[in-house]
Amino acid sequence: MLAEERRQMILTALKEKNILKLQEICELTNCSESSARRDLQLLEQQGTLLRVHGGAKVKHSLQQEPDMTGKSLENIQQKKLIAKQAAELVKKEDVIYLDAGTSTLAMIQYLKADYHLTVVTNGVVHASTLADRNIRTILIGGELKNTTKAIVGVQTVRELLKYRFDKVFLGMNGIHIKCGFTTPDPDEAAVKTTASLQGNQTYVLADDSKFSQVSFVKVADLAEATIITNKLPRSVFSEYSKQTNIQEVSL
Repeated sequence: MLAEERRQMILTALKEKNILKLQEICELTNCSESSARRDLQLLEQQGTLLRVHGGAKVKHSLQQEPDMTGKSLENIQQKKLIAKQAAELVKKEDVIYLDAGTSTLAMIQYLKADYHLTVVTNGVVHASTLADRNIRTILIGGELKNTTKAIVGVQTVRELLKYRFDKVFLGMNGIHIKCGFTTPDPDEAAVKTTASLQGNQTYVLADDSKFSQVSFVKVADLAEATIITNKLPRSVFSEYSKQTNIQEVSL
């Protein structure tokens, strides 16, 4: 196989999986680890991917925002386990905030309807799903964003300032050791930041593909939230756990 063909296969596979281990690349392209590393180095220099410990991940645009359907098809098993872990943190009569995202949406099936919860959300799909489960729900007002089905804007931020939360659960596009928590859209970032400030505890639900990623707008410093994620490489866990609490779930 030509080197160019190998690299194209790597990029195609990355589009489907978001992250590839070095061993997976070797098996996919039938090449040695040294050849795979050279391919990854060249592709990173070309700006088409990011190398990480033991493999590579997709390089996203700072302003790239997948729609709700696209997000729901990514890392499904990881999201379910992360969502279940997050839901177990919710206690009876808690007032919680659920951000508009697929990871927080996955939490709803694990929330206990007999816990007399109050859930505030800016997610239209979330509000409908919560209502179907007979959980008391407050849908924040504002402008509906078509792609993510999130309600955002000045009115949304103003309404959030009226409430206090026991726990805040956020989705996030990027988690970076220097840049903190980031997301592509300024309006959504403002809502996430405000919700976090109104909560006693904030949790970010994110699978391992979000680490070392940076988006356009900063939401918060790493120290301001606990991260719930799947099993991380030990070097990544060690680096990030110096700045924040990390709860890992096992696949």
